[in-house]
Amino acid sequence: MSAPDFSINRKAMIDSQLRTSGVMEGWLIAQMGAVSREAFVPAAAADVAYNDRQISLPGGRIMNPPLATALMLQQANVTASDNVMLIGGGLGYSAKLLASRAKHVVMVEEQAGLVAAATKNLAADANVTVEQGPLQGGSAGHGPYSVIIIDGAIAALPAAISDQLMDGGRIVTGLAQEGVTRIAAGIKHDGKVALRPFVDCSVCILAGFERAAEFVF
Repeated sequence: MSAPDFSINRKAMIDSQLRTSGVMEGWLIAQMGAVSREAFVPAAAADVAYNDRQISLPGGRIMNPPLATALMLQQANVTASDNVMLIGGGLGYSAKLLASRAKHVVMVEEQAGLVAAATKNLAADANVTVEQGPLQGGSAGHGPYSVIIIDGAIAALPAAISDQLMDGGRIVTGLAQEGVTRIAAGIKHDGKVALRPFVDCSVCILAGFERAAEFVF
């Protein structure tokens, strides 16, 4: 039995999911057409690696659909001079895409199994560092960052992460608001970051980024 031709699936993903949703950035289209996404998902999910759906990862984590990844990376507008922090990179797919574009990528994962697998998947990318630690804490030792990408949907942005973004730096994340997930972006000015949603999109929820409960009299 012959192995599936995933190049056909990659082309279909680009033509039917990305281009139809406004993803036109040349480098990003080229990378998503070249990187073997099936190598960054569990083996049992390889056949659906290019479908417009979330994929379960070990340890209860979820991988974003291709469109969410593409919209986030396009909005981040990463250049060759950028020091990028990627929060929650799973098995390393988004970091692999960014490696071709950024000066340095620091991927933060907290689960040992995901860290080990991502480290193996990204071994050929000398400009990618995989760090293990709480997602909410980021990786201050490699900062400050000109770009921060949170690879999932959060309810609130922790100060520990926004503090690691340099003034004038860009942040892109998913936002979970009233049962709806959106992609949002912001620029840090005078030490503050205001996130503004720009498109509704299926984005996996990241645990641990809940909004603090407010005391009401």
